[in-house]
Amino acid sequence: MKVSYGSVVITAGIAGVLSFALLTTALGTNYWYIIQTKRMNVSDFEDMSSHSGLWSTAEGEKMYTVTSDSFTADYSKYSEPEQRMLNMHGAIVVMLTLSLVLMLFGGIFGLVSSLARSSVLLTCTASHFFICSLLTLCGASLYIIYSHQAEEMVGEENLAHVHTSFGWSLGLAWLSYGLELLTGLLLLTAAKMATRRNGNSRNNMG
Repeated sequence: MKVSYGSVVITAGIAGVLSFALLTTALGTNYWYIIQTKRMNVSDFEDMSSHSGLWSTAEGEKMYTVTSDSFTADYSKYSEPEQRMLNMHGAIVVMLTLSLVLMLFGGIFGLVSSLARSSVLLTCTASHFFICSLLTLCGASLYIIYSHQAEEMVGEENLAHVHTSFGWSLGLAWLSYGLELLTGLLLLTAAKMATRRNGNSRNNMG
C-alpha cells in the first residue's frame, strides 16, 4: 500500500501535538519521584509518603516549592555537593522547559513547511524536532542521575525503611522524547516525498 504525503504529515502533526501535550503534563505534575515511608515502631502502623516534581514537593498535605532554591539560593549557605545538586536541578528545568518552547515553534514551522511542500523547510523542521528530542533526553537522563546522587547523599541507613521509585511524570517525559523522534523521522520522510514530487513535476514539464 502506497503511503501518501498527506498521511505522513498528518501523522507527524499528531505525534508532535502528543509529544507537546505529554511533556507539558510531565512538567506540570509532581510525580517524577515517589517516596513511601513505613514506620514499624508505632502501634498504629503509620504510612507516610511524599512525591516530588520539578517545581515542588508534596509531603502529606504540605507542598514545598523547590525551584526557587535552584535559581535564587545563596550558594554560600550550601556545601559543595549541595551546590552541585542545585545546579543539576536548574539544568534539568532549563533543558526540559526549553524543549517544550522549541516544540511549540516547531509545530508552527511544521505546519508552514508541510503546506508549502518544501523539502528544505521540512528537513529543517525535522532537525528542529531532533534538537528538541535531544534536550528532552538530556533532561530526563540528568534527572535520573540527580535522583541517584540525592539518594547517595541521604545514605543507605536513612533509606533502609523507605521505598523510592520514579513516577509516571518521568514516564510521560520519556514518551514525549520518543514521539519527538518519531515526528522528526516522519518529517524527513515527508521531505523525501516532496523532493521526489518536485523532481517528477520538473520532468513532466520538460
